[in-house]
Amino acid sequence: MATIDKIFSRIYDVVMFLCKILLIADVLITSYAVLGRYIGPFIPFIKDPAWSEEIVLTCMIYMSFLSAALAIRKQTHIRMTSLDIYLPEKVRQVLDLASDIMVLAFASVMIVKGFSYAVTVGSKASYVSLPWLSRFWLYAPIPIAGFAIFLFELEVIYKHLRALLGKEKAT
Repeated sequence: MATIDKIFSRIYDVVMFLCKILLIADVLITSYAVLGRYIGPFIPFIKDPAWSEEIVLTCMIYMSFLSAALAIRKQTHIRMTSLDIYLPEKVRQVLDLASDIMVLAFASVMIVKGFSYAVTVGSKASYVSLPWLSRFWLYAPIPIAGFAIFLFELEVIYKHLRALLGKEKAT
């Protein structure tokens, strides 16, 4: 279990690092665009790049989908647990397992349909301000995050099964 946990921790760290890089890029690009918009008329070498809004939007989409995958691993995503305290422990564990299996199924749909959509629709269009860049990159976060959610959900399901079988404490 320790080796598996290290592997998933490493994947988690990589996804978290990507989110941090995307956030930094968002802040820098947005700051430069604001400077170009409001200071640019007075300082000619600072220009508002036409591509800034589309790239910032793409970075935000990546961050939101990837951070959803991070929440799956830490089990910090939004869920209804207000009645859980009234349920027996085994029933709660079975319900948690059932909901995680549904999330795993949803992640599978994200991978398959998201990739299909990114390849078909995304590859046929391009960014308005960057006509050489395919919109595939705008839709790619769906299957990428679906894959990360799928991996993290496998770990969560494994832990739920071990807890259900009494081999470790439920989380």
